[in-house]
Amino acid sequence: MQRLLLLGMNHKTAPLSVRERLAFSAEQRRAALEQFRTAFPECEVVLLSTCNRVEIYVARAVHGHPRMDELTQFFGAFHGIDLSSHRSHFYELSQQAVVEHLFQVAASLDSMVFGESEILGQVRSAYEAAGEVGTTGSVLNPLFQRAIAAGKQVMTELGPVDEEVSVASVGVDLARHLFDDCAGKTLMTVGAGGVTQQVLRYFRQLRPARLLICNRDAEKANALAGEFGGTAVDFGVMDRHLSEADILITSTAAPTPILTRRQFELAGRRRQSQPMLVIDLAVPRDVEPAVRELKFVHLHDMDDLQRTIATSRTPKPNAFDVARQIVQSHVQQFLEWQRARAFGPAIDALYRRYHDVAEEELQRTLGRGTASADEADRLHEFARRIVNKLLHDPVQAMRADDVSPGQYLGALQKLFKLELPPDKTK
Repeated sequence: MQRLLLLGMNHKTAPLSVRERLAFSAEQRRAALEQFRTAFPECEVVLLSTCNRVEIYVARAVHGHPRMDELTQFFGAFHGIDLSSHRSHFYELSQQAVVEHLFQVAASLDSMVFGESEILGQVRSAYEAAGEVGTTGSVLNPLFQRAIAAGKQVMTELGPVDEEVSVASVGVDLARHLFDDCAGKTLMTVGAGGVTQQVLRYFRQLRPARLLICNRDAEKANALAGEFGGTAVDFGVMDRHLSEADILITSTAAPTPILTRRQFELAGRRRQSQPMLVIDLAVPRDVEPAVRELKFVHLHDMDDLQRTIATSRTPKPNAFDVARQIVQSHVQQFLEWQRARAFGPAIDALYRRYHDVAEEELQRTLGRGTASADEADRLHEFARRIVNKLLHDPVQAMRADDVSPGQYLGALQKLFKLELPPDKTK
């Protein structure tokens, strides 16, 4: 038998300053999965890391490793952080609670912004990344596949939960609020990934006078500049252009801030402290938190933006309740399937063993030659019904909703000397 474990933190339990220290980029996630597989080769594992959460899902033998403290040590060791002062930010779940939590996450019920569809793609990406490394198997494969199916049904049946309110649209509103006329302003982006491209499509409506695109990869910067009619800026001379930016949007995968308070102080002098809107979409953050202390800088990170979105949305009536009902239905179906899968071989073996015992005793009785053929048939039916009736209550107890397979399987094998097939979930 396998045991499900989850160790994680999210926007409800930890501030961004803590979450960003434990976040995994795509490259780090792959490296972490490979390290985990080396340390615990018998386990399955999926790592989910987004701007709102960092979670590790593990399936291991019931009495095996890792334990929760070992998972915490793994997190800390990988990032080189002493987590002793951060234990209160973590939540620990096991078994059915893991199933319920993952299904809620995939359906955005646990998101800062209910109804956002990005989380479903992030769950799928985390699952696929683990599959590529080979750290999923007979336990986590069906779990994540069904969680993704639940999330997809929520998104499909509910449709847009409300009028679109996104990070990009909030950014546009912030720019319009800060500047009377954005048409004469300079927009600068740092990073050239998918998030940056989405934001640029939205910011087109502001018709900025200039668009500067800065990225470590000059080829990507040039391609994006060509698509949006901007000018590529060499990453190495970013400081020279920082003072020109009225609106700065940054979204890179850098592990530490790439823009410091000192850089903004110098830019502020050249700008004569004219206001500057800075939107940091990266986790870990690209902009040093101390920049927020500068009066001319209006800095907004992902938590700021998502809080704005959460308060701005007007969900459809009962949308959350409908989504929760869909998720509960999927959870129940999965748990029933899981129990049937776990108990099925034991139940089959139990019935076979005691029908064999009844048949053996019946043949001993019929061997005396005192029963007619009709009586023998009735005795066979009688024996079959007696066995089924005797086993009915214990079998129904095993199938009950509140029963964990681990509570009974070992005892069944010992008490009734059952020969079960190898556990395929190991």
